[in-house]
Amino acid sequence: MKAPIGAPAAAPWTPDQPIVSIRSVRKSFGALEVLKDVSFDVRKGEVVCIIGPSGSGKSTLIRCINALVPIDQGSILVENQEVNDPALDKLMLRRKVGMVFQQYNLFPHKTALQNVMMAPIQVLKQNKAEVEERARSLLAKVRLTGKENSYPGELSGGQQQRVAIARSLAMRPDIMLFDEVTAALDPETVKEVLVTIRELAEEGMTCILVTHEMKFAREIADHIYFTDRGVIVEHGPPEEFFANAKDERTRAFLGQIL
Repeated sequence: MKAPIGAPAAAPWTPDQPIVSIRSVRKSFGALEVLKDVSFDVRKGEVVCIIGPSGSGKSTLIRCINALVPIDQGSILVENQEVNDPALDKLMLRRKVGMVFQQYNLFPHKTALQNVMMAPIQVLKQNKAEVEERARSLLAKVRLTGKENSYPGELSGGQQQRVAIARSLAMRPDIMLFDEVTAALDPETVKEVLVTIRELAEEGMTCILVTHEMKFAREIADHIYFTDRGVIVEHGPPEEFFANAKDERTRAFLGQIL
């Protein structure tokens, strides 16, 4: 249930604990229950991929993690902080938990550099010169050196998505959420975005991805969760999950897409 106002402060998080802990989460939109008693943990540095058919609750689940969608029941802890606590500072939560969406959501009248700089300056009130230096470094990190002064309309979809990743990284998050970030891209631009995510994972960033890129999930994930109709049907490490799926629904889903 939701944490009461004035609940005791959470104990300090330590790296031996899950960085994200989800327990018995339920979420409905009207009469439609999209999450039904979902529970799992994510540890620091882990890469988790959530797969499943459209409408299975995947995107709703990760939007609950950074409080974009409120849960009806259950608990979500991020570094021991209850996400559903009404007293939670959502801006500070989203500083810890970055998110990249299917749509790039860049400001069209701002350059790539300005898009990356906006939140640290306007939300965190950080020094502009320091933020600019970090933003230029992040654009180089996502292989967009030379595109700093380009506007979104001058960039390909893959380039815009990499600007969106750099923008999220500018807040120095501890966790990155990716919600089907390649779904709107042309096939030839998918790879450049996946390479960027792979590099983040290899550097130790905790990543939770909703994805339909099965080959990528098999290669990058530490753990895979298959959801259907609001429940986790099956989960496991990729080598076991893809080679030896036990549930009939999982096998049917994999049979359609592999």
